[in-house]
Amino acid sequence: MYFLNKLNLYKDFKMALTNKYFSSLTQPLVMGILNITPDSFSDGGKFASFDNALKQVQKMIDDGVDIIDIGGESTRPGAVEVSEADELARVIPLLKAIKTNYDIKVSIDTSKAAVMAQSIEQGADIINDVRALQNEGCLNVLANSDVPVCLMHMQGLPRTMQNNPQYSDLIGDIKQFFIERIEACEQAGINQNRIILDPGFGFGKTLEQNYQLLAQLHKFDDLGLSILSGTSRKSMIGNLLERKVDERLAGSLTTAIIAAQQQAKIIRVHDVKETVDALKVLAITQKYQY
Repeated sequence: MYFLNKLNLYKDFKMALTNKYFSSLTQPLVMGILNITPDSFSDGGKFASFDNALKQVQKMIDDGVDIIDIGGESTRPGAVEVSEADELARVIPLLKAIKTNYDIKVSIDTSKAAVMAQSIEQGADIINDVRALQNEGCLNVLANSDVPVCLMHMQGLPRTMQNNPQYSDLIGDIKQFFIERIEACEQAGINQNRIILDPGFGFGKTLEQNYQLLAQLHKFDDLGLSILSGTSRKSMIGNLLERKVDERLAGSLTTAIIAAQQQAKIIRVHDVKETVDALKVLAITQKYQY
């Protein structure tokens, strides 16, 4: 896509997704969300069927996506856990089909070591873990690969994370969590150059905390790692604007722009075409600001 093609810094994408690469980007990469679960908060299982999922892959590619993020287990508030066997049955066949038929980079959104391992075997380019490799075996799987990993902050678990989340210092507490997880990764043999950080909008944060986090995203810069921002269609937008899930495009684009202005390197979204357009407008405008 235009971010990668124009920069053309590295032949190998896994090398390209190091923090050295991200530091040279003039625009964030757009990560398209492909939830293949029957209980997704945003699309209600629209892409749970194999054929519909592949059609969505093609659409996102046509719309200019850089990375497709496949999720086989919903992490919405109150979500029920999915068995390892069911998640594998959802994710692996689709990953194989994408890698066989499309020239696109794929991220796998999972917290299970077995799903990570099999996904990497089938050519996954990134592992995106809402539990930051805290589940058993996950650190070892990533340590035995060269695949980049995104570590997300979440207070609590999906079933309970929105039950009165508390912080003594929102940014400081999240930053300390990241420091501890980065250290755990390095001790396991995962170089921090492969690590991406996601502050976890909507994962154990109140409405006010989410917007404080968005406003102060730049405060994670001193960790020296690339930031992924995922606010698309979330309740932080719906609750503020009193909009249903399918009416949150304006809010999603606004939060994407705010994150990009604070140097987020990956913007994770449902609405790929619109986000790509918005980021292009931002990029050309920023070109003349300095």
